[in-house]
Amino acid sequence: MLSIRGLHVAYGQREVLRGVDLDVAAGEVVGLVGPNGGGKTTLLKAVTRVVPSSGQVLIGGDDLVALSARDLARRVAVVPQDPTLPVGFTALEVVVMGRTPHLRFLEQETAADMRKAEEALAMLGAQTLADRRVDELSGGERQNVVIARALVQEASLLLLDEPTANLDIGHQAGIARLLRRFAAERGAGVLAALHDLTLASLYCDRLVLIAAGEVVAEGVPADVLTVENVRRAYGAEVMVLRPEGLRGPVIVPHQPEL
Repeated sequence: MLSIRGLHVAYGQREVLRGVDLDVAAGEVVGLVGPNGGGKTTLLKAVTRVVPSSGQVLIGGDDLVALSARDLARRVAVVPQDPTLPVGFTALEVVVMGRTPHLRFLEQETAADMRKAEEALAMLGAQTLADRRVDELSGGERQNVVIARALVQEASLLLLDEPTANLDIGHQAGIARLLRRFAAERGAGVLAALHDLTLASLYCDRLVLIAAGEVVAEGVPADVLTVENVRRAYGAEVMVLRPEGLRGPVIVPHQPEL
């Protein structure tokens, strides 16, 4: 679904990504983890041509540079870290905007499009937001609206930058479960930048650990989230716990001496 080879991004003289390789298969949830400033957000922006890059990016086997803006929007849906929502619109009106890539020029949304928008909000348990203005919503509620808008886009690749930001622990788990369901039921590829290592461990099929613009480790969570890899990437001392019955390890800060 997504194949990246030798991706380089620089802001002026500062190199942000250095030869990154990354793959996301259909039906797979891949977590992009690493410290602040490591290059996670830049990578997501490069895949959608928000920032210029060099290297090769293939989406569904087609080169990114050959895709029109419309075709790219049909294939890739994005949940940015700090979304800007149009003032004065209701949540439902914003969500249905995700159908725009599927409409012809000047074509209006259909009743079927509106149903898809309502269903997306319901999947997030946010159907009560439908008639509320987005500028009156909390940060967490706005996040649900942005995720619902991405879901109705029905793209084959979903990119998310900190999708659980501003959400309580219950809603964080709910979003993580939804991403797994979305990938499994629609056969879509999901790439999500995440700060919470335990959440990433428990809900992602694979992790890509990036620090200082380079891939430090890649693979299943148990192989990536080791004491050594976390120390190398974050400069932090942690304990890696492996409770029986969980699909991945639990990462906690090393307990200081009292």
